[in-house]
Amino acid sequence: MVKYTIRRLLQAIPTFFGITILSFLLMANVSGNPVSALTAGNPRITPQQRARLEAISGVNDPWPVQYVRWLLGDDWLRFDSDGDGIADTAYLVPLDADGDGEPEPPGTDYGILRGDFGDSFAQRTPVLQMVTERIAATMELGIASLALALVIGVPTGILAAVRRGGAFDNITRVLAVLFNAVPVFWLGLILILVFGSWLGVLPMGGRCPPVLTGGCPPIYGRLDYLLLPTLVLAVGEIALYSRYMRASTLEIISQDYVRTAQAKGLPQQVVWFNHAARNALIPLATFLGPAITGLLGGAAITEKIFSWPGLGRLAVDSVTSLDYPVVMAVVIMTAIATILGYILSDLLYALIDPRIRFS
Repeated sequence: MVKYTIRRLLQAIPTFFGITILSFLLMANVSGNPVSALTAGNPRITPQQRARLEAISGVNDPWPVQYVRWLLGDDWLRFDSDGDGIADTAYLVPLDADGDGEPEPPGTDYGILRGDFGDSFAQRTPVLQMVTERIAATMELGIASLALALVIGVPTGILAAVRRGGAFDNITRVLAVLFNAVPVFWLGLILILVFGSWLGVLPMGGRCPPVLTGGCPPIYGRLDYLLLPTLVLAVGEIALYSRYMRASTLEIISQDYVRTAQAKGLPQQVVWFNHAARNALIPLATFLGPAITGLLGGAAITEKIFSWPGLGRLAVDSVTSLDYPVVMAVVIMTAIATILGYILSDLLYALIDPRIRFS
């Protein structure tokens, strides 16, 4: 399994670079540029000043140059041979980047491959710092919703299969279709209206009380803030997992080894959950791997509705404000999580089904 994992990681390298190229091309071809977006509301910026800012930021350079600079940084693009702090040799970018007649000093940006996503255009803060500050909130909400979906969805699917055609099976099938059809934003707003506004029993948004200083308390001290967004995020997953578990369990319980276990007089619960459930989980592993690592991507709609300070909300706000460095950072991290998720799915096959071998 170790060799297989290493081989899959090596095979994922071209995929990663393909994602970076495609993402950068999409962002580079968006109407306008970051400088225009940031200076659009400032009438005191002259066209000459805007042109100089565009030259300094490099948005007018050819896209391959911009891509290489974003990927690898710009400290190696300028060379200071005599050590006087002024670059005297340039390879891919002009020495006089801002057009003031003076050569520029060596670059200081190190590129995403070296952990530098640049600074946010809107907040003038390192992007990596902004992302790391929100990872904990996103992981908290994602893990809670995934755990709730598995705890409810998997047993529900198994019981619906063994009671096929009964009242429980019919009710769960109708509810699954209903929950899949309900838009997440509508369900979130309805829950806020009912439990937050009308009944006043749960907070309407946020991760913890805003009056607190020193950060949010431990999770057990603010479960009321976690309840509604977790429920909204888990509803669709519960419906999905229960339907797949039902279909998979229906196929498994007709196998010979299940009938043999029943013929031996084993309790039905042991046959369903010990013998049939493990093999029925194999199709679920296809979704479980990306779901686990996809927690880093956040849930943009849910976090926005409930004012949850996670990566999803950060991505939405950054797209709205055309904060390109933050958007690209979230896209790349989500891509990496997705790649790792599919590798994890393949590994889960072997853990769930002992018949699968990678050697």
